[in-house]
Formats: sequence, C-alpha cells, structure tokens
Amino acid sequence: MATKLDDFRTHRAKMNKRIADIDHLGIKRFFNLDSAAYKENALDSKTKELLGLVTSAVLRCNDCIDYHLIQCIDAGWKDEELYDALNVALIVGGSIFIPHLRHAVETIDTLRAERKPIEV
Repeated sequence: MATKLDDFRTHRAKMNKRIADIDHLGIKRFFNLDSAAYKENALDSKTKELLGLVTSAVLRCNDCIDYHLIQCIDAGWKDEELYDALNVALIVGGSIFIPHLRHAVETIDTLRAERKPIEV
C-alpha cells in the first residue's frame, strides 16, 4: 500500500524532471545553489539538513519538512534529536506550526516503519 510519503517521492521526482526539462538557466542556477548549500563546508551536511528541517518547519512547508526528514534520517539523526529540533521550530513558529508538527511526526513514524527489518 502506497503511503503519502511514497506519493510525495514520486511526485517530487516527476516534477523535478519536468522542471529540469524546461532548461531555464535561472532555474538551473537556483537548483544548483540549493544543492550546494547542503554540501560539507564549515558545517557538516548532517547539521545543515537539521537546519533545513527547522527552517522548513518554521516556514510551514510540509513538502520541505518531508524532504528534510528523509535527509535527516538518512544522515543518522535519532528521533529524540528530531523532536528536539522540531521543538525549536514550535517555539519560533508558534502554535500555527502545530498541524505541521503533526505532519512531521507522522512522516518520522512512516520513515522509521520503512526501515524496520521485515520479519520472516
């Protein structure tokens, strides 16, 4: 059964390809800047993904929250660390962030369920 996260991944990949096919220099440059921002530099990539998560949360962008949660979990952040970061977003963003916090927790649960070993 496909999850909302599966739908997100499929739609994101499809639309990113469509956008790349437009072949617009300004759009290409922005996408390259976005990718470059998360590369190792003074801060490691793992930390930058957590910063991306909190920023996306405060901006209340569920697609961005999902993307950065995928990256954060792939980078090795533990649930307790993610919850602590989301608490910062809640304090900064206020109660209007609560529906997005629900979304984030659901995404974390889905990602963790995907990574559980299949019992034989």
